[in-house]
Amino acid sequence: MRVAYVCADPGVPVFGTKGASVHIQEIVRAFRDRGDEVVVYATRRGDHPPADLADLRVIERRVARGDDRMRERAVADAAAELADAVVADGCDLVYERFSLFAAIGARVARSLPIRAVLEVNAPLIDEQRTHRVLVDENLAAATARTALTAADVVACVSAPVADWARAHGAIAPIVAPNGVNTARIRPSIVRPAEGEPFAVGFVGTLKPWHGVDVLIDAMGLLAASDHPSRLVIIGDGPAGADLRRHAAQRGVDAVFHGAVAPDAVPGLLATLDVGVASYRAGDAYFSPLKVCEYLAAGVPVVASRLGQLPDLVQSGRTGLLTDPGDVEALAGALARLRDRPALRARMGAAARERAVAAHDWSRVLSGILASLPREDAA
Repeated sequence: MRVAYVCADPGVPVFGTKGASVHIQEIVRAFRDRGDEVVVYATRRGDHPPADLADLRVIERRVARGDDRMRERAVADAAAELADAVVADGCDLVYERFSLFAAIGARVARSLPIRAVLEVNAPLIDEQRTHRVLVDENLAAATARTALTAADVVACVSAPVADWARAHGAIAPIVAPNGVNTARIRPSIVRPAEGEPFAVGFVGTLKPWHGVDVLIDAMGLLAASDHPSRLVIIGDGPAGADLRRHAAQRGVDAVFHGAVAPDAVPGLLATLDVGVASYRAGDAYFSPLKVCEYLAAGVPVVASRLGQLPDLVQSGRTGLLTDPGDVEALAGALARLRDRPALRARMGAAARERAVAAHDWSRVLSGILASLPREDAA
């Protein structure tokens, strides 16, 4: 099958370091593992192509610079150009990552007898209005409705996102949570040396709602014990400088690796004893890649009891759940795992088993394609 993977979001480079870029790369890999031919059409190629995707054909239409209003129009123009490029090349399936001001699958379907999948990762109109700048909300809403109503399958990463998509025109959206490449991320076979600090890790963009400050406060409570502990932060973002200062003020032994290429993540995960997803209370529409990566690495997960996390983390089996923002509860869960290595090992093995059985990207993609008419999913 000839697949056109399209992404008109200039904030998501195909070959970037953040989770959205990893998501693109893994869906492409899953298609290629099926034997499909994939061409990517995007507004931003990125500068970090992994070796196994170095041969991937990427058609790029950059978004012109300008003020907020001009940039919104430029995204719409670039999306139209990408759609025209897909039509010129031809394909059997359009797999579109939902982006503001883009309805590429709908535009291609007017010219080619194809089926279209629209993958919705967040309520982007709401996000843009709340956290950034949204000038032409009417255009954003109209374009979203076109994209959502035209797709044969609307695949949403969580039930709240599916509710949002339904409210904006999707007829019968399905829920397809994020996954992980269990062949790329594996448990470490090297055991930590005697006396090594208990390593607690976080992977992701450093933004306020990720609750990394809560994690730092919890690690500060652990620092008072005789058992050395270390916080490992993999990623960067707007809160990075403040979090570095906060860790220093709390006396936390913290290593900030900054943003790293996706190829470096498996090796860093292998150094962890526990992975944390300590979100604050609030909107819970996300499907965190980091949790699936922790599971695949055979690392017990301590996560907030919020949104999709109780489904991803089986409390008492693959990890522990705590209330959002509860520093003492988070510290207590970490201390429990620190002091009970046999429990960590048992949870880590169960985490890996769960990742392989339920969260591999190949399973995620198969579930999405199974929602297409049978002859188009083959």
